[in-house]
Amino acid sequence: MFEIIKRDGLARIGVLHTRRGRLDTPALLPVVNPKLATVTPADIYYHFGFQGLITNSYIIKNSQGLKEKALDEGLHKLLDFPGVIMTDSGTFQSHMYGEVEVSNQEIIDFQKAIGSDIGTVLDIFTEPYWTEEQTRDSIAVTLERTVEAVSLKEDMMIAGVVQGSVFPDLREECARSMASMGVDVHPIGGVVPLMEQYRYRELVEVIISSKKGLSPDRPVHLFGAGHPMLIALATLLGCDMFDSASYAKFARDDRFMFLDGTSRLQDMYGLECDCPACRDHDLESLKALADEERMVTIARHNLYELKKEMGRVRRAILEGNLWELAETRCRSHPALLDGLRCLKEHVSYLERFEPLSRDCAMFHTGSETLSRPSFHRYAMRSQERYVSPTERCMFMEETGKPHGRYMGKEFRSLLSKDVLPLVRTAFGPVPPDLDEIYPMAQSLFPSIRDGETECLMDREEKTFMEVHGLRNVTADIDEGEFDINLMRALSVARYQFGREAADILFDGPVELVVSRNTGKIRNVLVSGEHILSMRASDGFYTLRVEGARKLIARLPAPTMRVTVIDDAIPFNREGRNVFCNFVFDCDPDLRPMEEVMVVSKEDELLAVGRTLLVREEMLSFKKGIAVKVRDGTLSQKI
Repeated sequence: MFEIIKRDGLARIGVLHTRRGRLDTPALLPVVNPKLATVTPADIYYHFGFQGLITNSYIIKNSQGLKEKALDEGLHKLLDFPGVIMTDSGTFQSHMYGEVEVSNQEIIDFQKAIGSDIGTVLDIFTEPYWTEEQTRDSIAVTLERTVEAVSLKEDMMIAGVVQGSVFPDLREECARSMASMGVDVHPIGGVVPLMEQYRYRELVEVIISSKKGLSPDRPVHLFGAGHPMLIALATLLGCDMFDSASYAKFARDDRFMFLDGTSRLQDMYGLECDCPACRDHDLESLKALADEERMVTIARHNLYELKKEMGRVRRAILEGNLWELAETRCRSHPALLDGLRCLKEHVSYLERFEPLSRDCAMFHTGSETLSRPSFHRYAMRSQERYVSPTERCMFMEETGKPHGRYMGKEFRSLLSKDVLPLVRTAFGPVPPDLDEIYPMAQSLFPSIRDGETECLMDREEKTFMEVHGLRNVTADIDEGEFDINLMRALSVARYQFGREAADILFDGPVELVVSRNTGKIRNVLVSGEHILSMRASDGFYTLRVEGARKLIARLPAPTMRVTVIDDAIPFNREGRNVFCNFVFDCDPDLRPMEEVMVVSKEDELLAVGRTLLVREEMLSFKKGIAVKVRDGTLSQKI
């Protein structure tokens, strides 16, 4: 069973519960050759702290001594490894050396017999140069074998491998078929040639097309992705598990892994590494080591680099800055940058999983930042949900954030003259009533703009004016009265909840409670009822129970709703969180961290809170929180 603990877009921190214990994801499984371990499995577990490893059951089966010992004592004792062990089936040997002399049933039964925690189907490795017809035929065989493996697995987890060469439609088709089977882990296979040839753009297409078809309640394993420079990008795209044979393979050729690439010992002019393996060495002392000792030292260095990067990626998910980390890492190689840049072709898909806001500010790292889902979301919502108070506008250059703090006097002057001030930003034009929401106020960009940013700004300004019927003017009429706080209160509601919901919420006399210290809106009262509170951290609202009552009376289901089964009703009424296994249905348009109403099947309001998952995730997972409840209808805070 797999559960999500924390997420940032498609990236996830989770726990895979196996019969051997938990495997915290994202996880890297070092590959151990059962005949020759460069670094011992015990060292991998106790010293480096890796919870799992991967080894090859086909090699064990074809080595008489290893086979007998594995069958007699079990795989974990054979390798002296107490953690989670995943076994490969021989597919890669087939890819490298031709057909393997074993059937799918034989290798599944053998993996069970030796005590593998996660066994793997004997799938067909789809080569990047194969035709579409070849690929489709091989997928059919892989799917047949997966069905067979599921029927044979018993209490061993089974890894069903998504194949499809470089054809995105076949990858998604294969993944959807796999999703309907009782598979526990989904490796994405057939991608090692792409990585070896630096075809990262195609790798990104393969990952995204596979993710679109897979069930979200299962971890995704990117087979053969074991270089630290790739892990951040792959995690950003939703890969949960990785494996690396390269740490040892590279060491045999005197190659060091670093975050920005791979370096040969003979080509290096310095060793600026403070890892435990390198700490007592310089280049000359390393070169002077005996071949075996030098190989082990470099292999250990490579494992330290991998371990450090896995920790950094995990921290980035927790802190909400994985996009920045991935963009920085992708600048280590032009081919990786190609992979990053092609994400803009999938921005609509990525936006569905993008949280409404994050706890940390957005940092611009380059022109690729402009393709993030947050930019796409702002462009769509500001065009579809914003309502301009006038037909006249004037553009202003950005001087500081939030804009109202630095340009408040100018804003009030223009608005009083029936002119909408629009600040020119990398997100597009930002009106004064949206200048405090995430990420408008919670982002940092260089003051010297590049050409691509300028082009994007010009394009978005033109679109915004056309959509809202605006014309650029010079304000030259007398000033009047204008309430910018009321304008902000309504505009944020439209942006966050949609026009219809905002009109319902603000139907009645409106009273705004404003902070004496900051001048920012704290609470919104309508007809004397406290319906909304505005968060200072991201400029968005938290929905109060009374606000939810107004919405549920007039807003048609399933909008803004998560529906739970009857067993959960008394707990949610009392303010308990909504767990995935109690979700009956959900509004498909909700994004992570959006405000939501928790309701019964009869549409009775039970609680309000924030979503942690999207609809397909809520309906797939059997464990974990779907909605973080703030107030239940029986536990409403005053």
